[in-house]
Amino acid sequence: MGTHMARNLHRAGLLAAVWNRTAEKARSLAEELGVAAPATLAELAAGVEAVVLCVSADNDVLEVVRALAPGLASGSLVIDCSTVAADTARKAAELLGKQGVEFLDCPVSGGVEGAREGTLAVMAGGTSQAFERARQVLEAMGRTVTHFGPTGSGQAAKATNQIMCAGIIEAVSEAMAFARAQGLPLEKLIDTLGKGAGSSWYFVHRAPNMARGSYPAGFRVRLHAKDLAICRDMAARFGVALPVVERMLSEYAELISRGYGDEDISAAFRLKAELFEPARGRAPSA
Repeated sequence: MGTHMARNLHRAGLLAAVWNRTAEKARSLAEELGVAAPATLAELAAGVEAVVLCVSADNDVLEVVRALAPGLASGSLVIDCSTVAADTARKAAELLGKQGVEFLDCPVSGGVEGAREGTLAVMAGGTSQAFERARQVLEAMGRTVTHFGPTGSGQAAKATNQIMCAGIIEAVSEAMAFARAQGLPLEKLIDTLGKGAGSSWYFVHRAPNMARGSYPAGFRVRLHAKDLAICRDMAARFGVALPVVERMLSEYAELISRGYGDEDISAAFRLKAELFEPARGRAPSA
């Protein structure tokens, strides 16, 4: 996703440099876009007013923030589009705030497609002043850009989104397994139900994976499992266990154990389809 987001920032005339933990990826993208590819994050930070980062996990965010910090000037801005815990966002903001650097947690939703097309939904947490300063950058990457409140609020909004995604992908997987067992033409079904009341982004964009039995990574199983573990921890602070979250964490754990952790989350269909395996070949009774 980060590569697509960088391309959109470049189209908006806002991109000065890129960095990646895999240096060759950064050099390749920098050559494509005609921007710099500094060797270190401190070097990158020294030449820009704002940094957008998008990494996989909480420790990654804090590691990147600590590496950026020596090069950041007072008054600069760090915009984090990763999905991590709200507490991690607050810790990052605290680390940067000591040297006068503002931090926004700005997780995104919309999948690889949204990142490529610049239509992501962006959920921001931080001061309203920092949000307004970042608006031009955020609108270069997303169609819907919303400030939800103080630091951590963006991550809380994204956690809400991830719970919804868990329930939707579970329902879509179960429904598609049911439809296949009924002998329905799945492509035709997707086209028809995609225009009905039960449709969703996940149904339209990921049910075709299920019909094909191919799950190219759009949003990886292991990453959604990581996000749902964050949701579980946030709910546990209220003494609550969320049934949808618990079910999907269990299913994702099974998929990961079978070696499917790097497939798209539509691979949940694998487990739902197995529910019908004992009955395969038998016609429904009248």
